[in-house]
Amino acid sequence: MGVTSSLVLLAVVWFMVFFVVLPLRLTTQGEAGDVVPGTHKSAPADPQLRKKVRITTLWALIIWAVLAGVIWSGLITVSDYDWAGRLGDTSQR
Repeated sequence: MGVTSSLVLLAVVWFMVFFVVLPLRLTTQGEAGDVVPGTHKSAPADPQLRKKVRITTLWALIIWAVLAGVIWSGLITVSDYDWAGRLGDTSQR
């Protein structure tokens, strides 16, 4: 895995973790009782994005390190998922 694919993997993992972390501990404007005119009641009252970005970055780096370690170690390769045999004999590569 090269530098570019490592960065792409990190970006994918980061956004996946971000979308999981985003709704955690969310207080809506309807729950807070302070709905700003022109917004929906389910809009966040205080999204705490800076805190959520930090949490996301920490967890994404941990998950990325595990995934990258598995890929770099060769524990799992592309040929492990070649169930149809379309890649041919990859043991010589």
